[in-house]
Amino acid sequence: MSRNRALLLDRDGVINRAIVRDGKPYPPASASEMDILPGVAEALARSRVLGYLNIVITNQPDVARGTQTREAVEAMNCALMQALPIDDVFVCYHDDEDRCACRKPRPGLVFHAAKKHNLDVNRSYVIGDRWRDIEAGIAAACRTILIDYGYNECSPSRPPEFRVGSLLEAVARIEMEQKGCTD
Repeated sequence: MSRNRALLLDRDGVINRAIVRDGKPYPPASASEMDILPGVAEALARSRVLGYLNIVITNQPDVARGTQTREAVEAMNCALMQALPIDDVFVCYHDDEDRCACRKPRPGLVFHAAKKHNLDVNRSYVIGDRWRDIEAGIAAACRTILIDYGYNECSPSRPPEFRVGSLLEAVARIEMEQKGCTD
């Protein structure tokens, strides 16, 4: 049986605009505050043409911290799934202190998605805007692409395969690789 490929996408900063304070990204507070980034709809449509599933994997620790509700996060995810060609969303609601297997940089969300969607992780990409995303991808043996906004935080322990400025640029990079064009 053939296994699927996926783009495993962080949400805030990749799909929708993150709110940046003091050089660090934060999620919007509600679905009405969500702003889908330019080029995302086109990028997700192009990834589908390339044969990839579009799966969101997102940490939402504000639920564990008591500053956000699970219902608000789910409403945001539903709004994105209605507006964009997203196949599934996997969420970790824990904080670092919970030491769960699903909170990035651990690879649990990738493994949950891989099991549910019969993914070949070696042929899938984790695309994120933070070191946690890249570390999760590396730990799961996925390929990795960092959308680099120059946040004021640590870098991944190993560099991503590519650094780009947007999801659209990331998908263009994948298209070039599939065509055999590398630089």
